[in-house]
Amino acid sequence: MTGALAMMPSTSSPYPLLAPPTCSSRLPPLRCFVGLRWSAPRIQVREYPDAVAGIAKGAGGRGGRFRAPASSISQPCSRTIIITNEHVQNADFPPSYSKREKKPFPIPVLELRRRAKERAKKAEGKPKRSLPPPKNGMLIKRLIPVAYKVYNARILLINNLKRLMKVIPVKGCKHCSEIHVGSVGHPFRTCKGMSSDKRRGQHDWGGTLVEAVFVPVEAYHLEDRLGKRIPHDQRFAVPRIPALVELCIQAGVNLPEYPTKRRRKPIIKIGKNEFVDANEDDLPDPEPYKLEHPILEELNDNEIIAPASPEEIVALAEETLEAWEVVRDGALKLMKGYAVRVCGYCPEVHIGASGHKARNCGAFKHQQRNGQHGWQAAVLDDLIPPRYVWHLPESGEDLQRDLKSFYGQAPAIVEICVQAGAKVPEKYKATMRLDIGIPTSLREAEMVV
Repeated sequence: MTGALAMMPSTSSPYPLLAPPTCSSRLPPLRCFVGLRWSAPRIQVREYPDAVAGIAKGAGGRGGRFRAPASSISQPCSRTIIITNEHVQNADFPPSYSKREKKPFPIPVLELRRRAKERAKKAEGKPKRSLPPPKNGMLIKRLIPVAYKVYNARILLINNLKRLMKVIPVKGCKHCSEIHVGSVGHPFRTCKGMSSDKRRGQHDWGGTLVEAVFVPVEAYHLEDRLGKRIPHDQRFAVPRIPALVELCIQAGVNLPEYPTKRRRKPIIKIGKNEFVDANEDDLPDPEPYKLEHPILEELNDNEIIAPASPEEIVALAEETLEAWEVVRDGALKLMKGYAVRVCGYCPEVHIGASGHKARNCGAFKHQQRNGQHGWQAAVLDDLIPPRYVWHLPESGEDLQRDLKSFYGQAPAIVEICVQAGAKVPEKYKATMRLDIGIPTSLREAEMVV
């Protein structure tokens, strides 16, 4: 071969492309998949032997991968360097779904069918196993302390947020649900509320409450989580409480104001959807109600005291950020044991294996469904929605409308704690875009490649 070195395409490569990520083949139940619908990408840099300089595009399925140059053709490189970046420095913001489309399933339907067929094939010819908790009516004992921890962390988070919001200003738009952490609202024209066309999308900023930062998601309280589904005509007779509190109650938290049925023996299945409770007469009488763990109480607004010193503000921010992580991580553990459903069209959440029958869905094309919800497995962000806000630069300068693409975002609770002096958690650095240099002018921003 004469002239410059040529890259010869090959159909059989000793270094095949990595297979796309697939779900685990251990076939856990659907409620175990309660994390985010998309995982962060992994960045890999490989150095292959007998590689020449350049990027192979369309050569044997190697397009888009970096090929490290060998020292010479006669001396191939035998080293392999793999660099894995689990925490991306700069990541895109979480996707926002249109109200005119259904939420994607955490696991594709085809994958669910494949797993169901594989489970049926493995169970063929084998005796049926007894139902595990919580399907048999019993509690998962290892999750009872987690439920109390999540419940107390939620109360602590709300109380601390009320105190922090007295020293860290949080603005809310008067016409839409958008909020901003700072003394002055951001200048971006993203308002879609009433009369937004007259204001050209400009927000009208004012004060806000803690409910705008820590969004309350409500659900029906079930006295018997294995009982019949709530019919439409009884939708006003059943009390509604925060969904996270209902999840903690079903996981073992005992609250006198919200009684629930606790079984001491597994249920007896007599049909596919029918069962009877086991006879508990041979058991001793249940002990009177007592608190297994201490429970915190939510403070009223007139009992909130603002932190007095900068050191107290920083300590309060660190405690609030820790409570936020405890709530998120603990709720994820509970959702792996207890089923949580969400409507694919609206934010309605139901704690239980089967959603309620109340026809109160008012989302897109609800007339075709007669107001019925399209229940599917929920993810963590459905139960605890993170309200993303714009992250203010460390320089303290106000946000500029023309430099919007250079700014990052973070959950409102995290942004409040960071502005109060807490250390930025590693998992939020990607979307906050801390490593991006912000131009000082529009002319400098246009020069960025």
